[in-house]
Amino acid sequence: MHTAAQVALEGARVPDPADLPAATDAVKAQGTLEPPPPAPAVQEPHEPSKYDVTLIGHRNVGTGVNFYSIEREIAIGRDLARQVEESSKLVSDPEITDYVNRIGQNLVRNSDSRVPFTIKVVDSGEVNAFALPGGFFYVDSGLILAADTEAELAAVMAHEIAHVAARHATKNMTKQQIWNMASIPLMFIGGPAAYAIAEVASIAVPLGFLKFSRDAEREADMLGLQYDYAAGYDPQAFVQFFEKLKSEEKKKHSNIAKMFSTHPMNSERITAAQDEIRKYLPDRDSYVVDTSEFDAVKARLIAQQGGLKMHVENGGNRPVLRKAPQSDGAGDQELPIPAEPASTDKSDGPPVLKKVPVSTN
Repeated sequence: MHTAAQVALEGARVPDPADLPAATDAVKAQGTLEPPPPAPAVQEPHEPSKYDVTLIGHRNVGTGVNFYSIEREIAIGRDLARQVEESSKLVSDPEITDYVNRIGQNLVRNSDSRVPFTIKVVDSGEVNAFALPGGFFYVDSGLILAADTEAELAAVMAHEIAHVAARHATKNMTKQQIWNMASIPLMFIGGPAAYAIAEVASIAVPLGFLKFSRDAEREADMLGLQYDYAAGYDPQAFVQFFEKLKSEEKKKHSNIAKMFSTHPMNSERITAAQDEIRKYLPDRDSYVVDTSEFDAVKARLIAQQGGLKMHVENGGNRPVLRKAPQSDGAGDQELPIPAEPASTDKSDGPPVLKKVPVSTN
């Protein structure tokens, strides 16, 4: 009998060269010798891509260093909303407010937001919109009048919803808290933890915290485009609207001054938005661009502007809004209203769909 050591030694022996030809002939008879298939690659766990629109609502958007809980964020937003409404006049027409709310809630359902939204319309000629922490969202009536289509209005609203979903306001406030902690000697505050807790509990939040960094604006652009797309709108409307405003930025007495003070849109951001649309938002057969309801709401706003009437400038090429002459002889304030082709009648028609050309390549 062989011992265990002898059996192991026999197994480790190199085969006799005389046996190799027979083995080679057997392989040739079966065909070319193929290497064994590689082992399947092990899939490393990874975070959901922030560019994957199919994962909206299941991504870690808004994470990071933040001293404020969601509940605290909502409470801060509620206090700020009270300040806004005490100093502003809201549009009370239910047809207008319900319409804007439905657009916003559709975008919220297709977003990463973790808070409910309260959406109201401010009676203001400013071309602007802003969302407070915790989902308190205000749309100036001037923005509705400046938009050419529902898709343009939705694009701006989606950008604001993205700021809330990414929690930019409270992250901004947290950065300020960290700066304060680093600027004051610890011997006077009893340690950074105690100081942070005290400040977070009692800080008076100015609206200036809504002026976000360039990185925050870029992230809101990226997320807003995705939410706009997921809600069924043409994402190109975002680019078109801001390109239009950018071209009018330097005009005297421009009503878009406030929009650009809070949403500076430079050429780099416009190019980045175009790149995201091309790379990450798959083409669809159709998008929602405009609806007859948008035109009806716009007409109601115009009708409700006290003392406003239509007149035509530049030889009849461009209708604009003009305020009735004031008793003190003040000059007119004008807001461009885009003209539509005379043959277009969408008062009773369905939503307008924009088809994407099919590539022949």
